[in-house]
Amino acid sequence: MGCQPLLLLWGALLCVCVLPVTGNTTPCLPKKGKSFIYIEVQTCNGSGNSVYTVDDFAANVLTNGLTTGFLPAVYLIVFLIGLPSNAIALWVFLFRTKKKHPAIIYMANLALADLMFIIWLPLKISYHLNGNNWVYGEAMCKVFVGFFYGNMYCSILFMTCLSVQRYWVIVNPMSHTRKNSKIALVVSITIWVLIILSTIPLYLFNQTAYLPRLNITTCHDALPLDRLSFDMFNYFISLAVGLFFFPAGLTTLAYTLMIRTLNASITDEIIGKKRERAIRLIITVLFMYLICFIPSNILIILHYSFIKNQYVDNIYAFYIAALCLSSFNSCIDPFVYYFVSKDFRDNVKNTMKCRSVRTVERMRISFSSMKYSRKTNSYTSSSNSTKTSSC
Repeated sequence: MGCQPLLLLWGALLCVCVLPVTGNTTPCLPKKGKSFIYIEVQTCNGSGNSVYTVDDFAANVLTNGLTTGFLPAVYLIVFLIGLPSNAIALWVFLFRTKKKHPAIIYMANLALADLMFIIWLPLKISYHLNGNNWVYGEAMCKVFVGFFYGNMYCSILFMTCLSVQRYWVIVNPMSHTRKNSKIALVVSITIWVLIILSTIPLYLFNQTAYLPRLNITTCHDALPLDRLSFDMFNYFISLAVGLFFFPAGLTTLAYTLMIRTLNASITDEIIGKKRERAIRLIITVLFMYLICFIPSNILIILHYSFIKNQYVDNIYAFYIAALCLSSFNSCIDPFVYYFVSKDFRDNVKNTMKCRSVRTVERMRISFSSMKYSRKTNSYTSSSNSTKTSSC
């Protein structure tokens, strides 16, 4: 499809930008520092770990209803909707879909990425309900943070590939499906490798911090200023530019060319139906970008820019709220599958009706040998000697 070399080059450039920002951690010294919400390194305890204190603004953010009520409520909704919908979607893609064409490959990987994020949400919900107190250890915090950001950018990349693939199908309807499927498989593996490499920096330094004033241990909510203003600033700017703004531009270009191509053939009835499906897909994806991805990535840049240039950050509450809303992409993705693939719609319906693959195949063969009459609202065999009631 032509996007494999682009993704490989793109991944190499991103790794060059991201991995160098993870330099050696500084020793524990009694120096000033701030995190997302005004953290000061006050002293060192006997274990060699820093002890942190926060100001009134930080204490208010960590104890008010936004972080202890609203955030866990949103994550709970995402978990309750996203877990069954994406599990069903992945089941359909893996076990109910015979033809593994490129769109199916991308959507299956997207569903897998969403599931790998959703299964960690109970820990996030517990963290906020417990007053932003992380009790699961440093390693679990690192894994969750990696999956959180990895899912967001993984969804963006697979959505971009899906958009480019839809445009390719419209422009080249006679393209070789088997060859395109192999390319889609290579591109999917490349994306997973890219996401793994791009989240490595999150595992290289501590993500938890104990706050004696509030008697809580935060996860990714408090880090020293020197790390935030340099390491994390460069890292998240690289992620936002390489894994959001570039794919967003590519998605916009694909949809623009798609609509232009469809409008050029609008007199064709089949093209007209494709145009309607394409418009529904575009509306769904644009809604996802508007709600999930644009606010969080813009605020990531503003958040770290304020810390780097002004050593203050008064938008932290908006930043974590936007990150929370970005998790809704795990709920919206199944609707994208529904609009993109007729096979997916049919397979979901058959799964809900507990029809086996063999039963569906027998029904397809049976109905393909019969004709449907609108006057009698029934199916009639080719010999006109038998009739069956409408389904």
